Amino acid sequence: MATPGARIAIIGGGPGGLYTAALLKRRDPDRRVTLWERTTPDRTFGFGVVLSDETLGGIEHADPAVHEALQRNFTRWDDIEIVHRNIRRTSGGHGFAALGRKRLLEILHTRCHALGVDLRPHTEAPPVQRLAETHDLVVAADGVHSTTREAYADTFRPRVTTHRCRYIWLAADFAFDAFRFEIAETEHGVMQLHGYPFAADASTVIVEMREEVWHAAGFDEATPQESVERCAKTFADALGGRPLRSNNSAWTAFRTVVNERWSHGNVVLLGDAAHTAHFSIGSGTKLAVEDALALTACLEEHPDLRPALTAYEEERKPVVASTQRAALASLEWFENLALYVDQPPRRFAFNLLTRSRRVTHDNLRLRDPDFTAAVEREFGCPPGTPPMFTPFRLRGLTLRNRVVVSPMDLYSAADGIPGDLHLVHLGARALGGAALVMTEMVCVSPEGRITPGCAGLYTGRQGEAWRRITDFVHERAPGTAIGVQLGHSGRKGSTRLMWEGMDEPLPDGNWPLVAASPLPYKPGSQTPRELSRAQLTDLREQFVAAAGRAARAGFDLLELHCAHGYLLSGFLSPLTNRRTDAYGGSPARRLRFPLEVFDAVRAVWPEERPMTVRISATDWADGGTTAEDAVEIARAFAAHGADAIDVSTGQVVAEEAPEYGRSYQTPFADRIRHEARIPVIAVGAISSWDDVNSLLLAGRADLCALARPHLYDPHWTLHAAAEQGYDGPGALWPAPYRAGSRPPRTGRTDAPKPRLTLGS
Repeated sequence: MATPGARIAIIGGGPGGLYTAALLKRRDPDRRVTLWERTTPDRTFGFGVVLSDETLGGIEHADPAVHEALQRNFTRWDDIEIVHRNIRRTSGGHGFAALGRKRLLEILHTRCHALGVDLRPHTEAPPVQRLAETHDLVVAADGVHSTTREAYADTFRPRVTTHRCRYIWLAADFAFDAFRFEIAETEHGVMQLHGYPFAADASTVIVEMREEVWHAAGFDEATPQESVERCAKTFADALGGRPLRSNNSAWTAFRTVVNERWSHGNVVLLGDAAHTAHFSIGSGTKLAVEDALALTACLEEHPDLRPALTAYEEERKPVVASTQRAALASLEWFENLALYVDQPPRRFAFNLLTRSRRVTHDNLRLRDPDFTAAVEREFGCPPGTPPMFTPFRLRGLTLRNRVVVSPMDLYSAADGIPGDLHLVHLGARALGGAALVMTEMVCVSPEGRITPGCAGLYTGRQGEAWRRITDFVHERAPGTAIGVQLGHSGRKGSTRLMWEGMDEPLPDGNWPLVAASPLPYKPGSQTPRELSRAQLTDLREQFVAAAGRAARAGFDLLELHCAHGYLLSGFLSPLTNRRTDAYGGSPARRLRFPLEVFDAVRAVWPEERPMTVRISATDWADGGTTAEDAVEIARAFAAHGADAIDVSTGQVVAEEAPEYGRSYQTPFADRIRHEARIPVIAVGAISSWDDVNSLLLAGRADLCALARPHLYDPHWTLHAAAEQGYDGPGALWPAPYRAGSRPPRTGRTDAPKPRLTLGS
């Protein structure tokens, strides 16, 4: 925005607002920049601020004076300490820099004064509508409770989520020598301390606990001083018996703020007004400062305001969304801390360190190889063996590693008979090193197909064709197991092939559908008939007959498909089961038919071979299956003899709203594993071997199923072994392929280094 003498209003005197003011004024001294702040630094919330090296690099390039002042005031350290049940585990190599929030504000105030910013402390900003009329640009940096955001809520469309923990921000008059997490298991429940130094003689101390623990402990009725004293007493060991102090500190619940849009006309949101990220990943101030840098750069690069604000939003929103996903994962980990307190000490520490998914097994191994090696030994890794290549036993089946090729529908069968493509697809991935290769959903009847191209096990010819494939796997990829996933499409059947229109009805040749209730999947879909009691019995017998054929076909494992809105899943979800008989209503009644099918199949499936169940752990829709429901569903199947739960999510109703992201479904598997006490298979955007190692070592999964990575690279597992330098029994190359077990040589790209340096 190159308007000569542009008038800029900034609402809010936090780090984001002050730094924006300084940058805008420094880039163009003719700008008239006015900042309103309701309070002063001595009344600021919080005590210490952590900034990353990446953020500091941006500050250094944009304003060396601010960078130099920050560097003089930083406290730096490398270690993270985790104290639980009187055992301290330390992980090094992390690299932190912090300073007091008040000192940060003083530095920014000084810089703004020096540059000529018009600072108006103790002053409420005029209404934003008036500022928008009298200024060229209005920057709303007015925090999590932004009045600007509310004034234009119809445009910004904010979503504010209040979470389940209470926390209080305090300080101690000494410096921790590491970033410290301490867990207190009290008579009222689990509490945690987050502490870190921000000066030579001061530390931030945050005490956090679930809402119900906060109430049970009586903090809801305690005076502010009583709260401070009780926190100090609870964590006396961490504090060395020293007191805590507050600065008008109060218990609060964290609120995640997300805005669909960040600008309205000449008004733009910045920092906590636009987005928040939980303090456990230390990104609030960091994000605000980075917003300021990006906004200033976009105003420089675009002479017109509208394109500048659009560019700012397009640049920042993906970065912020990624950070918020990590922050939410961290926040939810601490909300569910009680699930993990019984983990072995090192695994607990590793789990905490990797909770946001930003710190992983591989980068922890680089930061602190000794710590990571100790965690691996506790997990049971033989020397030189990554976690993903340790064996795992399910009933009578021992899997040589923890990688599963997830079921992937090929929609390429003829009359339900798997053909050459199935042989090549499953055979190639069996040769590629995974311990378990799963078929697509194999249908138990012609009417149970999703599409005309779906494979089945409802005829002898189909069973013989599957035998051809299992024989190939067992003969050519010895040690690899192959599993079959049995299912029935329910109300999602009689549709086109995926690439012709996913979930769209066939243009002709449709077959009648059946389901738990007569509800179409989406507008335009066929309405199914509600299954009668006699039809339920017939369906159960179809599953039994298919299971018998699967056993004779040589499959090593059978999975019952109770997910993704198909027939058995339709009984489990309250959104798709509206029955009023014994198979509908309460969760126990909705479980009744899927459990009847499971029991009948288990009775004919060979005793030594495992059975798993795939479920949708959430419907991603209001009124549907919740994470709590999923735990009860998993417990029920476990009680009936399931050997593991394959934890997926969604695809139950068309109006779902999934929260996509890296490994986004794994928290559901984690919760089921710890609460239902049954092995779990984690799925959902697990894309790297580092993800697999991290999930296993943290105890969030027992096996990891991957689909798209195996489409990209059928030898994904073997290549993961080669990239990690592993050559052992968990990843055996087939004899004809052994020459490819190392990456091919490439030409040298490095130039010879100088051998002598001659003086002039």
